[in-house]
Amino acid sequence: MQRIMEIYKKYRELIEYGFWGVMTTLVNYIVYFSCTKLAGIDYLVSNVAAWCVAVLFAFLVNKVFVFRASSWNLKALAWEFGSFTSARVLSGVMETGLLWLFVQQWGFSDAVIKIVAGVLVIIINYVFSKLVIFRKREEKKG
Repeated sequence: MQRIMEIYKKYRELIEYGFWGVMTTLVNYIVYFSCTKLAGIDYLVSNVAAWCVAVLFAFLVNKVFVFRASSWNLKALAWEFGSFTSARVLSGVMETGLLWLFVQQWGFSDAVIKIVAGVLVIIINYVFSKLVIFRKREEKKG
């Protein structure tokens, strides 16, 4: 048990990033299918709504649980949320571009490319979140 705790402590951030990523995916699917199947909303509109709710959820859990960013002042919060959302839009566009290029232009299997592109997106989102969005900043004394 001690060995498991040592591994968890060493890789806590990655483990929690993975866990909350799965939870974010569930939130996305719950919102999407609630909109399409229960409310009868168009699938594209439902997808946008699900993406927005999932990004908001992901922002909060990444800030609080994964990266433990403690600043809640309005300026820091606005910057973090804006950069988090921008990174998610950027990685989403990148994923779509990879799908288009490899599937539409070069004839690869969409299932394979979706998985490969998804892994790249997860890595890119983690790096952006860790090194840019939620990086540890020194508080200004003043």
